Amino acid sequence: MQAFDIDLFVIGGGSGGVRAARMAAQRGARVVLAESGGTAGLGGTCVNVGCIPKKLYSYAAHYAEAFEEAHGYGWDAAAPKLDWLKLKENRRSEISRLNAVYQKLLVGSGVQVINGNARLIDGHTVETTTHTDGMAATQRFSARHILLATGGRPQVPEFPGNEHVLTSNDIFFIEPFPRRLLVVGGGYIACEFASIFNGLGASVTQLYRGAQVLRGFDDDVRNFVATEVIKKGVDLRLNSDVASIERVTEGLLVNLRGGGSVIVDAVLYATGRVPNVHGLGLEDAGVAQGSDGSVLVDVAYRSNVPSIFAVGDMTSRVQLTPVALGEAMVVVDQLFGPAAGKAPRSMSYDFIPTAVFTHPSIGTVGFAEADARREFGDISIYRSEFKALKHTLSGSSERTLMKLVVDNASDRVVGLHMVGADAGEIVQGFAVAMKAGATKAIFDSTIGIHPTAAEEFVTMRDPVVTTQ
Repeated sequence: MQAFDIDLFVIGGGSGGVRAARMAAQRGARVVLAESGGTAGLGGTCVNVGCIPKKLYSYAAHYAEAFEEAHGYGWDAAAPKLDWLKLKENRRSEISRLNAVYQKLLVGSGVQVINGNARLIDGHTVETTTHTDGMAATQRFSARHILLATGGRPQVPEFPGNEHVLTSNDIFFIEPFPRRLLVVGGGYIACEFASIFNGLGASVTQLYRGAQVLRGFDDDVRNFVATEVIKKGVDLRLNSDVASIERVTEGLLVNLRGGGSVIVDAVLYATGRVPNVHGLGLEDAGVAQGSDGSVLVDVAYRSNVPSIFAVGDMTSRVQLTPVALGEAMVVVDQLFGPAAGKAPRSMSYDFIPTAVFTHPSIGTVGFAEADARREFGDISIYRSEFKALKHTLSGSSERTLMKLVVDNASDRVVGLHMVGADAGEIVQGFAVAMKAGATKAIFDSTIGIHPTAAEEFVTMRDPVVTTQ
């Protein structure tokens, strides 16, 4: 039997990579993890330039709205003023704390952490490059197994003036605060940042080349949230796109396809992400890739090279942090056995809940209505739209949408969607029930918590009449 330096080499210190390295080391495996961003890169996109700082900025954006709404509850105060530098510094401090936590967890588990780049030489060999005092040093490791977990990166299309744009990796650090912001894109990242910066006080224009934002979500959700964000002040322009950008005295002149232009302080492009595979040596190791560069894996996350595995965004499956964590645990249990007394993990992509932190937010799990009709045929739709109790005094015109999709043959609730305050928090609990196969009859027999928005999901008795 061939001897190896280590049992598992993990390339990438994001959520999936860190989880796999820690858990494998706790099983007794010899583990090395390489992260090109060093300690400051641990946690990956989610911790550093993704869901964590984005949610913090979303919280920040809600405060101005909350101050305004407080007048209806008898509170009088001067208009709040955003200290952008303070927000950025506090965010930086919190992210640094999390980076250090990840470092401590890895080292405490016995993982050797390398702050440098790593590339494949072959199916069992990894070469790392580190830099100290301007000097580069390389080292080679032989590994029984290799796990790729380098995530994804934003992609900006080619067009005149694209050097002037920011991506979601950059927007957290922008200085000064952009009083006029153009957001290009219609996915959840674009929609979230449009809401966030609108809430923080920027004048936000959002362009999307399609007919409606949030492609892939339920149509009722898409239309409803678009109406709500427009009410809150986002200038959402559909069927619109950028032709070119140039810097002028007044800022950035953005020329639009079909005519017209806008002048802004900054342009954020959130038009898609691609697998982060550049420089990994996939070709040298013979790892098969998809047309978008993603690593092709089987149901066990094994590539065509038996010793090399991949999880997370670089496989172009479901690009969510909890999914990467789940995939990582499947790999660990497969290679090193499950935790004592536990069955080996498996990963199902059915009924994965997700949230979009627009204002108001979205929570969703299961099938959109159109997808459910294709999958099940005979379905019933339950839908409710209302003003939340909070806003009866707040003065806000914000409304809430709740929707259930039911397979009539089994009575199972196969889709659940919400637009409104705390949608993600509410939908998470219902996701457990749906994963367990809850029927509409079970929903109907459940007593609601009153007065809450969530109780609406268990009090919708009559299906709506729909036209197919």
